[in-house]
Amino acid sequence: MTYRGDYVMVGIGADLHGRLADLARASGASLFMVLQAGLAALLSRLGAGEDVPVGSPVAGRTDQALDELVGFFVNTLVLRTDTSGEPCFVELIGRVRERSLAAYAHQDVPFEYLVELLNPARTLSHHPLFQVMLALQNAPETELELPGLRAGVELGRTGTAKFDLLFSLAERRGERGEPLGISGAVEYSSDIYDAPTVQALFDRWLRLLDAAVSDPERPLADLDILAPEEHRRAVVEFNDTVHAVPDVSLGELFVRQVAQSPDAPAVTDGAVTLTYAQVDACANQLAREVVGRGVRPGDAVGVLLERSIASVTTVLGLMKAGAVYVPLDARYPADRIRHVLADTGARLLITDDRSVPESGAEAVELLLIEPPRSQATDPGDPGVGVCSGDAAYVMYTSGSTGVPKGIVVTHRNVVALALDPRFEGPAH
Repeated sequence: MTYRGDYVMVGIGADLHGRLADLARASGASLFMVLQAGLAALLSRLGAGEDVPVGSPVAGRTDQALDELVGFFVNTLVLRTDTSGEPCFVELIGRVRERSLAAYAHQDVPFEYLVELLNPARTLSHHPLFQVMLALQNAPETELELPGLRAGVELGRTGTAKFDLLFSLAERRGERGEPLGISGAVEYSSDIYDAPTVQALFDRWLRLLDAAVSDPERPLADLDILAPEEHRRAVVEFNDTVHAVPDVSLGELFVRQVAQSPDAPAVTDGAVTLTYAQVDACANQLAREVVGRGVRPGDAVGVLLERSIASVTTVLGLMKAGAVYVPLDARYPADRIRHVLADTGARLLITDDRSVPESGAEAVELLLIEPPRSQATDPGDPGVGVCSGDAAYVMYTSGSTGVPKGIVVTHRNVVALALDPRFEGPAH
């Protein structure tokens, strides 16, 4: 953390200020508690979890004997808010009120002593115990009057920030105490935020507060925090993923690419590079080999290869043969390999490791392959009919909840992913 920072000026209008104050009175809470509940709800909705600690300064003048004493007695409290269980806003205010009153009862405990006692893991990257502070100034303002001078207070820019975020606000009230609005600034760490992001964050807070005071019985998850434009972009634009998917198999799709650019580089490992035509020739060789060994469309074939050019040509060859690719890893326990091979009914395992039978593949036939050669003779496509809805491969879960389970993925699934417009770019 460099402690570089800046701030943005913010404000809450008189109407929302008044409605927040009314809700605070009806809830037996202070305006600060309502604001804290709203801020905790926002941070929780944005991913901060269900236990949200917010720092807050207190005057530290609980003893009346200190009223006339000049000095700085301010202390820092850590106010934790529990947002779990989908509470409504009124219920959350009640939780905040209970926790805050308990914290105020111990506000004379120095913050430094609290940190020393709790001894959290210390780091230079953030402040201990909390990273967001909320301060609400509601003490009467005083004005400096000097003959012939007009005096005022202006915020300066120090270019620093103590916390990730500091919401520093002040109430404005009329002569009869009527709400005139809340104004202030949000100081932010430049290591994490910029001004537009902080402004958007504050605007979401306002929207949440407005929705909460309009219907305080609504669960927090139902309170809207997005502007209409943000909602449209997130729900409509980002989800506009529909695109045309050709009704072909992976092998046929690759053949189309071979016809377009047969001599273009298709795959490389740094030392060897194969063109699309060369990859197609190697895949055709493999496809004819497995068909000759009795593999029929829909049959599962295990593959235990390291990431290599051979793994690419092998998978493509299986797609052309209509076989179902079953990926295996040499790091798997032998029992897992046995289970996957037995569960898929695989009778053939393609590998380049002669010691595989000792790793759980004792009951299947092995097909040992050599590294693909760039001058491989193309025997031609095996001519197996493969539909887009046929299974392309089976991926097994980790088995953390019991026995590993196979997930079947079709040719159509893979084609849709490969042709997804989101992968398009300057190099497409």
